[in-house]
Amino acid sequence: MKKIVVFASGSGTNAENIIKYFALSGIGSVVAVFTNNPSAKVIERAKNNEIPTEVFSKEELIESKVLQKLNIIEPDLIVLAGFLLKFPQNIIASYPNKIINIHPALLPKYGGKGMYGMNVHKAIVENKEKETGITIHYVNENYDEGGVIFQKKVVVLGTDTADVVAEKIHDLEQRYFPEVIRDLLKK
Repeated sequence: MKKIVVFASGSGTNAENIIKYFALSGIGSVVAVFTNNPSAKVIERAKNNEIPTEVFSKEELIESKVLQKLNIIEPDLIVLAGFLLKFPQNIIASYPNKIINIHPALLPKYGGKGMYGMNVHKAIVENKEKETGITIHYVNENYDEGGVIFQKKVVVLGTDTADVVAEKIHDLEQRYFPEVIRDLLKK
């Protein structure tokens, strides 16, 4: 069984979806959830699914404490699912092509520092984009610049609000993120 570690900073809906998907897959399982936010709802979601959690500070991420914990687990894949801190070079170097992230837009558009969650959806509506989507990509030393693994588009109507766009993106994330992870684990 392949081992997945999920990093998340917020509510954890994608993390929980991945946990449940792989609980039934026979391919792999989420063995831990790491978060930098001690009040993140993802902690409760992980505990409800009997997944151990690790809470750490930004300093522990940058230093080697998080890397040391990962090296004990030896994950086959590290999945960032709503994780808001920049991933440090020491972990990227230790797990080349084994760290992926999901972004709520069609990169390279609407990527980079500060472009996450509702910030992205508001920008898409304000700029009257005709389409948006999700991008699943490898993580490198820069925000949202790693190699693209998968993209899926959705139409943005002129009447769509940022909340409507967020719902469309959430639906894409819930459907495709676990499938892309599954395909990567099969390689």
